[in-house]
Amino acid sequence: MTAAPDLGTARPASPDLLRSVFRRHAAGVAVITARGDSGPVGFTATSLTSVSAEPPMLSFGVGAGASSWAAISGSDHIGVHILGEHQQELAATFARSGADRFGAPTAWREGPEGVPVLGGVLAWLVCRVVARIPVGDHRIVLAEVVLGDPTGDGRPLLYHQGRFNGLRD
Repeated sequence: MTAAPDLGTARPASPDLLRSVFRRHAAGVAVITARGDSGPVGFTATSLTSVSAEPPMLSFGVGAGASSWAAISGSDHIGVHILGEHQQELAATFARSGADRFGAPTAWREGPEGVPVLGGVLAWLVCRVVARIPVGDHRIVLAEVVLGDPTGDGRPLLYHQGRFNGLRD
């Protein structure tokens, strides 16, 4: 039997508390892309969520101050890419501020609706943005799936304890 939690270690709500708790939550890693005015943009996201099967919809969060937000805020369509454990460096590149995210060695091409589509991923989707909802210092983007490809090879990349990881057998 598990012991009851020690409520004496509880802390008041704060950004640090939220970050500390979510470091313990393993999350899948995705890259969100869009066509920007001066070229493709993208960022690493661990907030991707399936919202509805009918119609097929998903959501993700993006910081209102993020460099990609200007393009995402004005795009009708976005790309969602599920990364494999072999793509830790790609995830780090798209998470790094100021990085040349679409330069070599990133493999990509312009896909449907002008959305940048990354190569070598486990799966990708092109989605139509249906809502952008302000929530604190972030925006929640709600998008309807238009088309995609779930046939990539490999195992998923996870984010846990501040690091990118693969699944353990």
